[in-house]
Amino acid sequence: MARVPGDLSTERYDQFALEEWVKRFWEDNDVYRKVKEKSSRSQRKMYFLDGPPYASAKSIHPGTAWNKVVKDVLLRYYRMSGFNVWDRPGYDTHGLPIEVKIEQKLGVKVKKEIQERIGIDRFIMECKRFVDENMEAMTRQFREIGVFMDWDNPYITYTDEYIESGWWLVKRAWERGLLYEGLRVLHWCPRCETTLADYEVSEYRELSDPSIYVKFPVKGREREYLLVWTTTPWTLPANAFVMAHPEMKYVRVRVGGDVLILAKARLEHVMREAGVTDYEVLEELEGRELEGLEYTHPLEDLVPAQRELSRFHRVVMAPEAVTPYEGTGLVHAAPGHGTVDAEVAEKLGAPLVSLVDDRGFMTEGAGKYRGMYFRREANEAIVRDLEERGAVFHKGVIVHRYPVCWRCKTPLLLRATRQWFIAVTKLKDELVREADKIEWRPGWAKERFMNMLRELRDWVISRQRFWGIPLPVWVCRSCGYKHVVGSVRELEEMGGRRPENLHRPWIDEVRLRCPKCGGVMERVPDVLDVWFDSGVAFYASLGYPMNRELWERLKPVDFIVEGHDQIRGWFFSLLRSGVIGFGEAPYRRVLVHGFMLDEQGREMHKSLGNYVEFEELISKVPRDVVRLWLLQNTVWEDLRFSWKGLDLMKRDFTVMWNVFAFASLYMSLDRFDPEETRLEDVREHMEVEDRWLLSRLQALVEGYRRAMEDLRPHEAARALRDFIVEDVSRWYVRLVRRRVWVEEDTPSKRAVYATLYTALKTWTLLAAPFIPFTAEYFWQKLFRKAEKEAPESVHLAEMPEPDEKWRDERLERDMEAVRSIVEAALAARQKAGLKLRRPVRKVILALRRSDYVEAAERLKDLIARAVNAKEVEVGGPELLGGALEYRVEPDYSALGPRYKRDLPVVLELLKERPGEIARAIVERGVYK
Repeated sequence: MARVPGDLSTERYDQFALEEWVKRFWEDNDVYRKVKEKSSRSQRKMYFLDGPPYASAKSIHPGTAWNKVVKDVLLRYYRMSGFNVWDRPGYDTHGLPIEVKIEQKLGVKVKKEIQERIGIDRFIMECKRFVDENMEAMTRQFREIGVFMDWDNPYITYTDEYIESGWWLVKRAWERGLLYEGLRVLHWCPRCETTLADYEVSEYRELSDPSIYVKFPVKGREREYLLVWTTTPWTLPANAFVMAHPEMKYVRVRVGGDVLILAKARLEHVMREAGVTDYEVLEELEGRELEGLEYTHPLEDLVPAQRELSRFHRVVMAPEAVTPYEGTGLVHAAPGHGTVDAEVAEKLGAPLVSLVDDRGFMTEGAGKYRGMYFRREANEAIVRDLEERGAVFHKGVIVHRYPVCWRCKTPLLLRATRQWFIAVTKLKDELVREADKIEWRPGWAKERFMNMLRELRDWVISRQRFWGIPLPVWVCRSCGYKHVVGSVRELEEMGGRRPENLHRPWIDEVRLRCPKCGGVMERVPDVLDVWFDSGVAFYASLGYPMNRELWERLKPVDFIVEGHDQIRGWFFSLLRSGVIGFGEAPYRRVLVHGFMLDEQGREMHKSLGNYVEFEELISKVPRDVVRLWLLQNTVWEDLRFSWKGLDLMKRDFTVMWNVFAFASLYMSLDRFDPEETRLEDVREHMEVEDRWLLSRLQALVEGYRRAMEDLRPHEAARALRDFIVEDVSRWYVRLVRRRVWVEEDTPSKRAVYATLYTALKTWTLLAAPFIPFTAEYFWQKLFRKAEKEAPESVHLAEMPEPDEKWRDERLERDMEAVRSIVEAALAARQKAGLKLRRPVRKVILALRRSDYVEAAERLKDLIARAVNAKEVEVGGPELLGGALEYRVEPDYSALGPRYKRDLPVVLELLKERPGEIARAIVERGVYK
């Protein structure tokens, strides 16, 4: 009994219903498990590492959906290509964004309330409950959009097993002599009361600050001053010295009864800003001549810290800190509140005095200003006192970009703080060497990454918070010995016990026995940088070092995919961790994707009112439509959200359905059995359009596989869309309708069926990673009914390989030329009012390009069929003669974007008998 494809023409097309049907089919038949089992039998490993999305909300961002869909299409492709794919998803769960959410829920205003009112244990459990709920919601949404990953077994960064893996790397850094505690000037959030690493300082706001020019009296000179500029008056109590550029020109200028010293290049600007027109340049001198010039701090008697700092009050040479483009060319240095200031201070032996506490309030050392908040009260009081003492030359306001906390949006400050670091600067050569081995898509991402490595700083890994991997450093109360613990087993061997939870506060209660003096050791209270959590994912997600076998079998990671913001983030953290722990890059290939923006090109945020909820998106637009629309965008370019673009994509899906419905209708009516009638059986009965479609099919398979292997899924997505919509629907089906409408069973009809069946089946297999619901539906309704040995699911099938015996590149070129000729000729007929069903006696093609002449000559019969002409005459421009009565040009807007780019020049219509002869002149590239 013949097996024939199912007939889709009897069904009403409903993409939403189709996808729900497929979703139930996958669940009822446990398709993902079967896909995994099949994949696991392969010896060709493909270790994909999921960059864990942050579990801070219940609704995924459209950009997060894009991220997961890009990953999914590649994973599905590699599974169908015969790889054993590791596809464990992950969730990033620690860090301040989660803490801030819980603080808001519990009404926490300041950090100490967590310890004193809430309790760290309750706070931690609230954080865990919050991320658990979010992970459940996010997992449901990822499943909804068809992402095939191991959702029953994600890696989660808060688990004890993951924490223990993180401890291993800290221990490894300690063993290599890379872990140290040090005093450094770092960005600090006074609301969150913790430090931030350089790569976390990524968000800026336009803020207003004082802009003041301050006079520092020069010692031993009457009414002579160093003129400095600052927008942070609160740092002036911590001033230690003034920095100048040795090669810049400076001037001594008389203004009224005062003499001011400043850079010559800044003189005109400063005087204009201060509204001073009457001044006299007394002397010009080199910057190096100012070295050692001593001054008196104008607030010295009000600030106790100045007693220690006053011995450094002089001009020092620091070209790295001075620019001729702002300020006065003399830079006030507060080493406890400036990174460059601190570097210069280290050379001079000056202390890093910081006069702001963890919460942003001035300390005892600030004297009169103690207890004042740094940006408000302290700024105002200091400026007021300077004015009263005649130390302000000019006062204004500046609006500038100022860094804010990426978690709570509070303005940051720079302050000296003791933190734990990993000295990755010692590994710079290794990091650069290993980074250079990595393959990047696109290439500019690698260049950006390498540039970042050239500006490498040591990794500050400690944070003064609660919800994170506890820093595994214990300090002896008696002798001060510091020890790093790398595992729970080591914890127990040193006299500790395994707590019920490795988080704070339970881990804080664990005491160890000092191996040096036998005293009691207590853990330092810090937790690890949240980027450390995701940075160890390449081995921690596999359970290393407790489970060494899995990492040894899978390493290294074969590819990772994240947004371009992760060049400074996750990609960097992974590389650092890989070189620290294993001496090599942990991943081989990187695909970088862009950002999802709104229709105006702005980032999507709920606060802007331009955010599209995931649930709203998939309630309005079918899942596969969303997927293909996302995947057609060039991966590494930003994507503007567009309801109109999604609507246009919906129309393409209607075209796809109509193609399959057309094919299935006639194949089922004629009882076409693909297993009885194969391509080879009907080869001699094929017409030119059959041979062309099979050749285009091989080109599609070849280009698709090349694009996917090269991590360019957008090129494959566009090729899939163009093949089914342009090549099959708008060209091949149009050409072969007359052949399938014939009532009798002809060899020509069989050739059409065999060709179309092969093309649609192959396309369905190629499309499966991109539109998995639609491909599955076609597979179940058409192909599985027609083939005895068809796999249970399209996702259990093999990815097609190109078959060169069907390839005819010249025919493809000819057909491309002919399609342009035909579309233009049809447009000319339409403009002239000649409907296609009315045949014309003769079409004359006067073609200026020789390759078009040759193509039209070879495919003359096809052109005649396509334009409904009894005869086609082909030649060069000489065919025009002189008998033209009037010219008809096609309606270019009706031809669509494909032909706007590749149009014949002009068409002439000759009316010997009205409507009987169309004449066309065809040439590319003139009308655009």
